[in-house]
Amino acid sequence: MPVNTLGCLVIFLQRLSRIHRRGIIVIKNIVNAKLIAVLVFLLMLLSGGSNNSCLNVNFQSLAWAADEISEVTVLDDMDELEIGMGISDPLEPVNRFFFHFNDKLYFWALKPVARAYGAVLPQDFRICIRNAFHNLLFPVRFVNNVLQGKFKNAGMELSRFAINTTAGVAGFGDPAKDVFGLEIKEEDLGQTFGYWGIGNGIYFCWPIIGPSSLRDTVGLFGDSYLSPLGLVMQNDLDDGLALYADQQVNNTSLVIGDYEAFLESSFDPYISLRDAYFQYRQSKIKDSKQNNKIY
Repeated sequence: MPVNTLGCLVIFLQRLSRIHRRGIIVIKNIVNAKLIAVLVFLLMLLSGGSNNSCLNVNFQSLAWAADEISEVTVLDDMDELEIGMGISDPLEPVNRFFFHFNDKLYFWALKPVARAYGAVLPQDFRICIRNAFHNLLFPVRFVNNVLQGKFKNAGMELSRFAINTTAGVAGFGDPAKDVFGLEIKEEDLGQTFGYWGIGNGIYFCWPIIGPSSLRDTVGLFGDSYLSPLGLVMQNDLDDGLALYADQQVNNTSLVIGDYEAFLESSFDPYISLRDAYFQYRQSKIKDSKQNNKIY
């Protein structure tokens, strides 16, 4: 009798394991299908509205990271007026819903986890982890510098990657900047679109990802095929989500307090975040055109 019971238990566990594996496959297929559907939808909007006024703003890119709030460049009054008048937000009710969703996610989940994470790992270690993740995104920066014709900047990114991956021990250190003075040349596909004159499109506030635009969303999707983290997520959803979560928790642990200060200084946090995002992206495109000429 015990033998029969043990045999039944083994068969049950085997079947449970098969169900689990099938469930993971189904989830991956659903995620892939949704990503494809979103891309098709965005491309249809982009092609169908190319002559629409909502695409006429000279722009910005990539999804908003928590540590970028403190880096927003303050533009002059004319630039701010142009940005405010040029923002197209026809999905504001939906965007506001997801803004509040992301806000609660930050205070109820991300911030507590990041605090506990920061209490365990010293700040220097967390900075090294941030460096390593940033080093992994080298292909995104390199390819987009090339697409903008900035071959000198692309060469600097290649040099940074080679130095930091070797002397910096897999990118945990940044001797390329600290020793050789090679600065990061941040570029992404959204910035590349903006560099060549493609407008913003409508504004989105995506769950988890945060503020974006039609152009930045398409750019983010394209960059995911260059990013090693994106490739990991495509091949193994579980590992990819784990890496993404670790990156977000680590980054958040280094900037706790910035978002809170931003909320306190805002009369309408949704509008303030939307405008700050567009100002930040506009400043990136301006800097890209004015200070990083084609080499």
